[in-house]
Amino acid sequence: MRPTGSLHLGHLNGVLKNWLRLQHEYECFFFVADWHALTTDYDRAENIEDYTFDTVVDWLAAGINPGAATLFVQSRVPEHAELHLLLSMITPVSWLERVPSYKDQQQKLKDRELATYGFLGYPLLQSADILIYKAGQVPVGADQVAHVELTREVARRFNHLYGREPDFEAHAEAAIARMGRKQARLYADLRRRYQEAGDGEALERARALLQEQQNLSIGDRERLFGYLEGGGRIILPEPQALLTREARVPGLDGEKMSKSYNNTITLRETPATVEQKVRTMKTDPARVRRTDPGDPARCPVFDLHQIYTPEATRATLAEGCRSAGIGCLDCKRPLIEAINVEQAGMRERARPFEEDPGLVRTILVEGSERARAVARETLEEVRAVIGISHR
Repeated sequence: MRPTGSLHLGHLNGVLKNWLRLQHEYECFFFVADWHALTTDYDRAENIEDYTFDTVVDWLAAGINPGAATLFVQSRVPEHAELHLLLSMITPVSWLERVPSYKDQQQKLKDRELATYGFLGYPLLQSADILIYKAGQVPVGADQVAHVELTREVARRFNHLYGREPDFEAHAEAAIARMGRKQARLYADLRRRYQEAGDGEALERARALLQEQQNLSIGDRERLFGYLEGGGRIILPEPQALLTREARVPGLDGEKMSKSYNNTITLRETPATVEQKVRTMKTDPARVRRTDPGDPARCPVFDLHQIYTPEATRATLAEGCRSAGIGCLDCKRPLIEAINVEQAGMRERARPFEEDPGLVRTILVEGSERARAVARETLEEVRAVIGISHR
């Protein structure tokens, strides 16, 4: 996430609740993208450090666990920047210019000077962020799928240029022999079926077979992934987009909740502030008077009820709205209570970090070191295959 200040319910329900699940299912790297913040706000950088702190405290308040996932700050892992530089040497400018968000953001942010290399190249920096950890899955919304696809293209081009090691086929055949006779025969058969008949199922089975091999080194496994598809050694694996279910989180004005619209409920509001904000939320415009029947489908408050209110209560409220049996404030009360219950837990989890900011700094220092250890390995391999390791 880019550090832009306190997070809100849109972040919580659109991203963080997904991260809470993923941190127990995968090895996860979650980082504050302070370099990415500079791509559009390079002239407003004075708050980035404070916003970074706020962002991480909100993550911790939501339940992100630094014992289960690696939390760090992008700029504390300079390997991201070096890989970005090296990838920029092989990435055609036209690939960056065709990224949908490039022109879209220029239109939306007309008040800012975005004719910079940093802005043009930020999708490639995103690619470096992903590839430096050889990530298999990238949790994104539908609007970010194009960036993951760019990453796949960049990885493919890099592997094509630098994945051909001397005697590649001999190394690959030696790796197959190390799989054991039965598994080696199965791999060879699946490889033949894919290369001769284009059998996609055989390709997926062969990939799964390689993932299960305990007696192969990482290098051998990557060689066999490349050998499987008829290419060279896979230095930078192509990641897959892990689509995040879209959560429709309306702001106080009925538009999408966003800081830029000034319509948010942040994650650590006081109970009184939550109540005041929800009470002022827009509702069905047809309900001018208390006695006017309403339509829950036209009411932004009901989009929040979909997230926070049990189905049975929601059905009762919807019927009361349609019959004018209840007023809008009656409808909002259970929502206020539910949000405040959730926020109470977050405020409690955040308190130690607010009282002792050093705890956050320790988490980020330790997380950055763990991230750097992984990133260094990738970068050393990248330098070596390019031919600039200078050992």
